[in-house]
Amino acid sequence: MGKLRQAGLVGAGLLGGVLISLQFSAIADKETRASLPIEELRTFAEVFNAIKSGYVEPVEDKKLITHAISGMLSNLDPHSSYLDADAFKDLQVGTQGEFGGIGIEVGMEDGLVKVVSPIEDTPAYRAGIKTGDLIFKIDDTLVKGLTLTEAVKRMRGKPKSQIRLSIIRKGDAKPINVTLTREVIKVQSVKSKLVEDGYGYLRITSFQENTGAAVVKHLNELFRNGSLKGLVLDLRNDPGGLLNSAVGVSAAFLPPETLVTSTDGRAPDAKHRYSTSPGDYLRGSRDDYIRNLPAEARTVPMVVLVNGGSASASEIVAGALQDHKRAVVLGTTTFGKGSVQTVLPLPGNTAIKLTTARYYTPSGRSIQAKGIVPDIVVEETANGTSAERLREANLEHHLDNDKDGGTAVKESPPKPAKPAPAPAKPKSSAPKEEADEAAELPSRELASKKDYQLNQALNLLKGMQIMKTAR
Repeated sequence: MGKLRQAGLVGAGLLGGVLISLQFSAIADKETRASLPIEELRTFAEVFNAIKSGYVEPVEDKKLITHAISGMLSNLDPHSSYLDADAFKDLQVGTQGEFGGIGIEVGMEDGLVKVVSPIEDTPAYRAGIKTGDLIFKIDDTLVKGLTLTEAVKRMRGKPKSQIRLSIIRKGDAKPINVTLTREVIKVQSVKSKLVEDGYGYLRITSFQENTGAAVVKHLNELFRNGSLKGLVLDLRNDPGGLLNSAVGVSAAFLPPETLVTSTDGRAPDAKHRYSTSPGDYLRGSRDDYIRNLPAEARTVPMVVLVNGGSASASEIVAGALQDHKRAVVLGTTTFGKGSVQTVLPLPGNTAIKLTTARYYTPSGRSIQAKGIVPDIVVEETANGTSAERLREANLEHHLDNDKDGGTAVKESPPKPAKPAPAPAKPKSSAPKEEADEAAELPSRELASKKDYQLNQALNLLKGMQIMKTAR
């Protein structure tokens, strides 16, 4: 076929190389090609010639053509784009979990760069950059008028070099100026912890090439001292990653040969069904890491935590576990990115990233511009307020949902449902300041005791354990 296919899905747009999942494909000659629009191409040629002959300053042919390609793609949908040599290299390196930059996931809003989520253990994360922050200046350059790709390129740079960001934050009267030092960012995509006796916590921050194997390794560590009563899988603020890794993670909790996701598009090779079989989660590796999986991983009671920062591959895993009733999904509605991007290499080590398909959960649901709606809605704080989130449905030119009449969800349902009641606790005599601190958004500490959603997930698992014991 002359094609190298590495199927995947792109997460939300990321800065400095956030992990994205891709389908790589070489451009091959087609027996049939769409007929060229002669009149429109003639108009294009006339505009090109007018610029070349009359623009106030000379412009290189290559620059004009590159901008034309970029504009053609960027006006299709938020995830189709032209990748110059640097961007293409960053994309390839990023899927390996190591890249340069400051470490934030971003999108565009009203011409400004909006922070979707800071990546853990990065300069941006440590500097306190928050979800919802609007970046209006990068060093001395105003963001207004730049494309997202151009803004991201300016924020990248050599490790140890500095960058100044000017930020507008909701609730702050004055802009915030932050100086960051760029560094090579190595993302540890899987972390785990035994939060209480018999209850495990597994966090996935992104889906990289080795994420599935890392999940199995952490599960073995959690089960090392015996059975677990419950497990929390935390996919909050996970922007996505490689599709085969999402299938591999799903394979750790679902029976063999179970459908995880399917894709559908106009081209024949855009139609595929992915299941928990080695052929769908192993890529160029003969070592089937699922063989080392603790047997109880597929039966332990589970809760999956999600929020508006959970996108793409995260939504595939959450949707699969939800559809197969393997886990209870708890949190707020996810980002809603349900489209597949194919990377087509071009001459000069450049490429285009083109949306070629939509993906669906095992039951056939499309989450495009809608997201995964949790089984139990629990906001990020006890008072019911969550951080403002940018969603797929907020992005300009986003694809419609081809199911449910194109319904788009732009925010989480307003009223959280209550999970199973927790065992009674003695009343706290803590001062007001301490109580207010506990009501803040989830702590950056792994499995923090102040994490409201995590505590509700543990309460639910304990309630399930009580019901199981009473039978």
